[in-house]
Amino acid sequence: MGPRAAPLLPLLLALLGRPDPGRAEGCDLQPVTAEPPIALSYATSTVQRGCVSSSSLGSGHEVHVLSIEWSKASAFPLKVFVTPRDGDCSRPVVLVLLCTHCAANITSLCPDLLIRTDAHLVLGTATSRGPEPLVATGEGQLLAWARETYGGITSYSKVRDPRWVQLRLGEDAGSPPDCIPRERFDAVLHLETEVFFHGVKSCSHGDAQSTKTAHIVHLQPEPRYRALPITEVNLSLTCPERAMNNQILILQSRADITWSLSVNNCHIQFLVSWNYKLVSISPMTIPGELLPDTEQGLVAKAFEKNYSVIASYSAIPTSTRISLEIQEHEVVRRAPATSTPPAPTVNSLAHTLLLMLEPWKCTDETMEIVIARSHLEPIKDVVNITLRDISCQAEKNATHFMLKTPLSHCGTSLEGRGHANNELILSLATGAVLRSVRVAFQCKIPRELFLRLFPTAAFEAPQTELEVNKETFVQVSMRWEDHPADLQLKECWLVVPGREPVLLVQGGEARGAGVAMLEGPPSSHGRKIWRFRFTYTIPEGGRVPFSANLKCKAGLQNNTIFEKVLEVMVKDSWRLPNNRGLGLAAVLGITFGAFLIGALLTAGLWYIYSHTRPISKLQPVSSTAPASESSSTNHSIGSTQSTPCSTSSMA
Repeated sequence: MGPRAAPLLPLLLALLGRPDPGRAEGCDLQPVTAEPPIALSYATSTVQRGCVSSSSLGSGHEVHVLSIEWSKASAFPLKVFVTPRDGDCSRPVVLVLLCTHCAANITSLCPDLLIRTDAHLVLGTATSRGPEPLVATGEGQLLAWARETYGGITSYSKVRDPRWVQLRLGEDAGSPPDCIPRERFDAVLHLETEVFFHGVKSCSHGDAQSTKTAHIVHLQPEPRYRALPITEVNLSLTCPERAMNNQILILQSRADITWSLSVNNCHIQFLVSWNYKLVSISPMTIPGELLPDTEQGLVAKAFEKNYSVIASYSAIPTSTRISLEIQEHEVVRRAPATSTPPAPTVNSLAHTLLLMLEPWKCTDETMEIVIARSHLEPIKDVVNITLRDISCQAEKNATHFMLKTPLSHCGTSLEGRGHANNELILSLATGAVLRSVRVAFQCKIPRELFLRLFPTAAFEAPQTELEVNKETFVQVSMRWEDHPADLQLKECWLVVPGREPVLLVQGGEARGAGVAMLEGPPSSHGRKIWRFRFTYTIPEGGRVPFSANLKCKAGLQNNTIFEKVLEVMVKDSWRLPNNRGLGLAAVLGITFGAFLIGALLTAGLWYIYSHTRPISKLQPVSSTAPASESSSTNHSIGSTQSTPCSTSSMA
């Protein structure tokens, strides 16, 4: 790419929806040496070194050797869970635990477990303890001691910085005859552990003025040898009690992973790759967005969202479970809470849910909010939703709350660059008391060209129908806060399939017969508006198309071009609207056929009626008939004639 193309790179990346890597310049991620801003741990079955063997099958015990290594002294007891395979505790088990200068809590469902350890066993370890193992000078000496003492080794695992370890018992005759340790050993068949991550990095933009901070978790690809790829990641997030809502958590993974987020006491924005769901609020899966898969690209994405401080960047292996606790620097580091977290309040649920769903959508002149009632189920008894101006109430039906308003109404402010600011106010009925929850939000105004078609010069109620031989009114608009005067309407065309495009506007001036530029409303908040009218005519004998495209371009003096295409349906006054298969002859034919069928049906009914009446009813009334009979006959006929009238009046 030559020097001339370099300035076009940010524009090209913006058009592709990717952040400009250049935005990450001035922010060099470095390892955190002080107290880290987060405590991050993840579940894994890959150990530092490990091996399995069948050498213990001929001995009297299963023998599992577990060596623990710490980056720094742990303030928390190590939890070790020993679980039998298929509930079988018939074979004696020896656990050799090497954990110098640490406390351990070992629990097991099998009573016949012998522990050989140099760790301090805390209360709750309901197993028998044997003599401490040989003080080994290295891994080889430790394994040699275990083989000599017990006749074989079932498994060996060296784990670094574990929070807990689950050891699954059981021997496999298909294992190698000798336990020869290997680096990065996959111990998935007999061990799972949750380890603390100590490789956190951070940085801040050189000219950062904002206090908005970002936390990034970047999952690395899984080993190729893994038999069952991970498809769901469960992330538990905890925030400090005085947490501010000026933070964002960016989660990046490969395409086929779904993030299940459990959030405790956090008012935080999320930016997630692919799919995710907030399990503590709703089981609904929410589509994410395409994120960069590089360190520099993710940092640039955070800066693009105006988060200029990268408080933590963590690149960890793909895992089924991740625990993340955002901490305050003045708070003494503690282990992620293992007890039941406090139940979220209605306020925190509302903030978290709405900031996750982001049910607002803005154009350059309107704001629309649509919230499904099912998404609000965790927030009980939502009876009404308004904006900052409480006279702007959402319409509601059985399934949704819906609200649409101009950006100039309902207390919306446009102070932020490219954003509309307002508040959603949820009214909750708790018994006889009505309370409200306020959630402030920012609605992003797309930096794009908007194209609307109107039937009248009032420019109200846009539509997508273009009527032949009738004036049509067009509005082209866009918000450009930087230098709105530089934005010019370049050209507009009407493109009909199978015909030459018709030029309507060029260089801000009308082109062609029946086209006229109109005076638009004054610009406000950097919004430019152009208006014109035109009449679409069909040459004599020409076929009326069913659709057409209205295409407009606006641009800056630096040749940056914005283009919008609006597909419209062509409506002919001689043709039924949206009728794609019936011409005038067919419509007249159907009308005549309906008339003919009606006439034949009426004649048939009259024939049946006249041939089924009694003969006495068909004969004329004699002048000598008694007065009572004549009166009765007249009354019967009158009743028959009055019935349709009665039915008609009821209808």
